[in-house]
Amino acid sequence: MGLKLSMTFLEEQRPSWDEYFIMIAKLAATRSTCLAFPVGAVIVKEKQVLATGYNGSPSGSAHCTAQGFCYPGLDSCDTSSSLPSRAVHAEANAIAQAAKHGISTRGASIYVTLEPCISCLKLIISAGIKEVFYETGFNKGEKVLVRDAFLKDGLVNLTQIHLSSETAKRASIFLLNPTSVAREMI
Repeated sequence: MGLKLSMTFLEEQRPSWDEYFIMIAKLAATRSTCLAFPVGAVIVKEKQVLATGYNGSPSGSAHCTAQGFCYPGLDSCDTSSSLPSRAVHAEANAIAQAAKHGISTRGASIYVTLEPCISCLKLIISAGIKEVFYETGFNKGEKVLVRDAFLKDGLVNLTQIHLSSETAKRASIFLLNPTSVAREMI
């Protein structure tokens, strides 16, 4: 009875698939080189990771985090109303990684730490990705009208998800301690 109870308890401690994939996206965001918003993305199909991405300057160019600025005289891209961000967005980088390696994204889902901007949402739709799961909202005002038109047309589904504090706490234990050691039965 005790072993069965312990196994059930352990099974209940596992993150849901949505939590699992948003945590991978959050880990990808730790690689971000953007000074304004660290964002991570993971493309998934049939519960398998196809590609990951994070936002940062284009491959081969100086990282904003290494320079300490985005453009000379501009500490962060989000403080300018006229200059575009130097960063390639996490979603675009994940799609580019899949394309570089010949991986089809048709019918896939993408998990992103920040709701995709309209440009990335169009790219996601064009890449055949059908579902977007995001943690933090982004689009406001007229951009919501454009986003909602895509949703109404059935081109993509958007779902905001939240990582429970309990799952985050359990994950932090795995991140902060060796994981490949014998687990004591509860």
